[in-house]
Amino acid sequence: MLNRIIKYSLLFAFVGLIMAGCKKLDSINHDPTKPTTTEPQYQLTAAEKTVMDMLYSTLQNGYIGMHYAQFWSGNTRVADSQYSLDEGNNGTMWTTLYSAIHNLNYIPALNANKPNVAAQNQNAIAGILKVWIMQILTDTYVNVPYTQAVNVEQYITPAFDDAKTIYSQLADSLSASINALDPAQPTFDDADIIFKGDVAKWKTLGHSLMLRLAIRMADADNAKAKSLIESHYQGAMTSNADNAEFTYLGVDPNRYPMDETNRKITDFFVSTTLVDYMRATNDPRLSIYARPVVGIAPDTIFGMPYGMSTTAANRPLAASYPGTKIYGADMKGILMTYSEVAFTLAEAAAKGYAVGNDAATYYEAGVRASMKYWGITDGVDEYLATVPYTGGEWKNVIGTQKWLSLYPQGFQAWFERIRLNFAKPDGSALFIAPVSGSLDQHVTLVPYRLTYPIAESNANNVNFTAAGSAIGGDNKGTKNWWITY
Repeated sequence: MLNRIIKYSLLFAFVGLIMAGCKKLDSINHDPTKPTTTEPQYQLTAAEKTVMDMLYSTLQNGYIGMHYAQFWSGNTRVADSQYSLDEGNNGTMWTTLYSAIHNLNYIPALNANKPNVAAQNQNAIAGILKVWIMQILTDTYVNVPYTQAVNVEQYITPAFDDAKTIYSQLADSLSASINALDPAQPTFDDADIIFKGDVAKWKTLGHSLMLRLAIRMADADNAKAKSLIESHYQGAMTSNADNAEFTYLGVDPNRYPMDETNRKITDFFVSTTLVDYMRATNDPRLSIYARPVVGIAPDTIFGMPYGMSTTAANRPLAASYPGTKIYGADMKGILMTYSEVAFTLAEAAAKGYAVGNDAATYYEAGVRASMKYWGITDGVDEYLATVPYTGGEWKNVIGTQKWLSLYPQGFQAWFERIRLNFAKPDGSALFIAPVSGSLDQHVTLVPYRLTYPIAESNANNVNFTAAGSAIGGDNKGTKNWWITY
């Protein structure tokens, strides 16, 4: 049953992909908001799988997300670590995310055209997933098409919406979807790879995503962030049992994207930024996040200095690849885990929000949840004694542990890195600029966004140009609205 769903979902995802790039379509003979040849469950599976496949691909997560989070550095291809953006990878990310949004938009359209007792819950679940995807888009590019992007017939060249306005609309949309979910009504079944149609878990995820949305805007709009977090934290995740993940079966066509079963992935080394900090704090996750260098006695984990050219005279002769679990065929695609929620609430408490517990309690819960996620039971108390919560340095303390807990979620870790601008708990620098220098004239330490795909300049030039001007320049040095430093 699952393989059949995936087969048809991939077909419809391909169709959506063709429609998604905001490109001019010379002939459309039907209303794309009223599809008649598919079913809601296929659209859901297509959206979930295509986004997860892209978010955990070596091309997008590997060369962009994990690099910008400074978890990894390039092996033979170092330019990505120096912020030279591969336009093919960038364009695929944009197109894939919009393709998934089109898939999800079909669900309420299908349900409107055909009686369906599960329509209310199906439409609400689609709404939650659209918020998740749209936040990734606007956090990555700042202003993006939103209100006009849902109808490719009416808006062949959609306008770009203001990022702050998108955030406000996403919060409203997410609230509506959460409120519409009804556990007493039918829903999806196995077509929902994430929760198997469990409405209660989707409601919990909705509340949790609201915390992500709110904390990201906290420095720019503290009052709104406080209101949203205080209103939603009680419905959010409370343990790893609530984690939202896409389960890969470990066999074609449903393998984890960064799977080295058929070929060894040698494109990336773990960075010295990650390895040196984890080793300094005796972090028990290090042996999972990275693997020893084979052939060196004793086998030891070594990082590669971030952004170090292959021609650098002092470049190490060997460095560690990411851990085998991270490259496993059955590794799960993470949408959100409890540890992120716990660290978000730790920060909220540190800011003085009323969230039921103090920052230290949530901080410890976040560390323990991350350890448990990776199967670590020994040495956790000792580790917490090494990295205690200290209120005076809460941004650095929470920031470093939240960053570590987001591995291998490259994009979310990058967003949190540039939002919090944290250092090590003692105040010393954690991140470094590329050792061999940046290849982008607008960026020295870290990009704040991706540039708009080149294809948009051809297909939607007027709006593309206006968007770049509105945000202060279409370059990687332009900060999102929620960055205030």
